[in-house]
Amino acid sequence: MGRSLTSANWYAHANGVHPSPYMRDWLTDRSSLTTKLIAHSDQFRVQRLHQRHALCLADEYAAIGLPRRLQVQERDVLLRCDGRPTVLGHTVLSLTATTSEWPFFGTLGERSLGTTLFGDPLVARGQLHFARLYQGHPLVQRMCEAVGVSQFPTPLFARRSTFRRKSGVMLVTEVFFPEIDALRTTAR
Repeated sequence: MGRSLTSANWYAHANGVHPSPYMRDWLTDRSSLTTKLIAHSDQFRVQRLHQRHALCLADEYAAIGLPRRLQVQERDVLLRCDGRPTVLGHTVLSLTATTSEWPFFGTLGERSLGTTLFGDPLVARGQLHFARLYQGHPLVQRMCEAVGVSQFPTPLFARRSTFRRKSGVMLVTEVFFPEIDALRTTAR
């Protein structure tokens, strides 16, 4: 099992990435990450980095049913707790996705996607998958650019899952900044 810089090895079980017990709790919790972050901070904020058409990453296209790397709708946000970036949220969906499948996606702005997904009874979440991302991975590079640093101590832990609504499929990836360790206090 080699370490690819630009794509990740995704595992169906958290044991595949060998997280600490603390990190395992963040990775495997199937409830809304937004709700959990709010419970572990005094101030929570979504900072939208971009929402655009882009070429999907090499390890994403199959997860949303595309035959190869194609243009997708992409949204990247930083989830900030008490001013600190704690999670990069990265969402992709096919350009063929309709507004009846994902009526809220184009108008989220700086609102949490998680709040919308978990509040919609038509949305079903798929299985969680887990990875360790290294410095050359595009999402780690985006994290560095977003906060103005040249690199992070890697690997960084990530999780992802699909969400289905009607016939639409959305892939949501969450990459945890090292600052997640600062949220060790119990939920408020």
